[in-house]
Amino acid sequence: MTNPLVPPAGPRRVLALAQLANSVGDGAYYVTSALYFTHVVGLAPARVGLGLTLAWAVGSLVGVPLGRLADRRGPRGTAVLLAIATGLAVASFLVVRGFVPFVAAACAYAAAQSGLAAARQALLAGLVPAGERTGLLAHLQSTLNAGLAVGAGLGGLALHAGTRAAYLGVFALDAVSFLLCAALLLRLPSPPAAGVTRRHGTGVLRDRPYVLVTLLNTVLLLRMPLLSLGVPLWITERTSAPAWLVSALFVLNTAVVMVFQVRMARGVTGLASATRAIRRSGFVMLASCAVFALSSGTPPWVAAGILVAGAVLQVVAEMQQSAGSWQLGLDLAPADRVGEYQGFFGTGVTVARTMGPLVLTALLVGWGTPGWLLLGVLMLGASYGTGPAARWAAARTADGNTGRGCARGGDSGTAVVAENRPVRRPSKARLPAT
Repeated sequence: MTNPLVPPAGPRRVLALAQLANSVGDGAYYVTSALYFTHVVGLAPARVGLGLTLAWAVGSLVGVPLGRLADRRGPRGTAVLLAIATGLAVASFLVVRGFVPFVAAACAYAAAQSGLAAARQALLAGLVPAGERTGLLAHLQSTLNAGLAVGAGLGGLALHAGTRAAYLGVFALDAVSFLLCAALLLRLPSPPAAGVTRRHGTGVLRDRPYVLVTLLNTVLLLRMPLLSLGVPLWITERTSAPAWLVSALFVLNTAVVMVFQVRMARGVTGLASATRAIRRSGFVMLASCAVFALSSGTPPWVAAGILVAGAVLQVVAEMQQSAGSWQLGLDLAPADRVGEYQGFFGTGVTVARTMGPLVLTALLVGWGTPGWLLLGVLMLGASYGTGPAARWAAARTADGNTGRGCARGGDSGTAVVAENRPVRRPSKARLPAT
């Protein structure tokens, strides 16, 4: 059986090791950063929230130009430099002692992280054939979750110690993890730069079908703050379930993704299978929302059982949506502008994490059961809308209206996923009707 954490040897495995290196540091950072900034740096919680919101807004804006830089100058060198820049930004948190320096460091961190994500996607696209990319991304997602779990455990030790030295050690670990990531990326072969000619400043924003796909994907990404904010608030405000269930559901989600994401992505090798996976995720997400809504007004252990069932459905929908969106984000991008397009596609994560808390708080805490059902319908609608949007983008590509030269893999012929297992050729190479 294929190990979900270990892709085949070569560039794929090096990419996974680089992912593991910085995800361990990030896991430790995520569980300790809030207390570090408030207890050690001495910032008010409201200022920490404001600073991070400003930082990720900056990150979402610079992702596209940094991705374009990867296209022009080469993705490997750009990714290495941005990994080093991220490590230096994290290290700068060790010396900040006021709000303005904190915002400056946070903006540098968010900008480097956003650009690094786009550059790594462009690097992956340059090293891995189109039909195998989603399988590898599934491996990387499993590796990410494993690293975050290990890092969270190390961060928990720092929280238990509660000392300034322990917090500083966590941030030093995160900084070093990005330097190790840069060293690993240097071991990869360097795909040639795409040699992109200068275009209008709006760039990807002029590609309306791709913009629409990105917007619909952003709606589907509301599942991210759902687990970290929406469900915890629902459990504590609207159900009688024990509060510790919040942690249990997070561990459940992490473990399931780590073990099953590769298998879930195995059949996604092209645009047709990607839109099918996303459409199925919409149905499962609607079912998950309906199940979560049933947990209100029930005895504690009944509520707990219902919440676990809802969380299982939610993580299944998450894995399906992730696999489909990875494929669409790469396949619908021009071959010579993957970094720029991935920089834009990645802004969906930032928008979902920024706007999601407002939307989910209003729907779930404010409206209760009707809010859950409305959220499920919204997810289903976005999943169904992705099919026509992807067909529009694919048709514009075929007509040459967007100047793309991106390779199509998987559904239009025999493909090999990351596990090197053959995929049967479909009878017709087309996107499914929705």
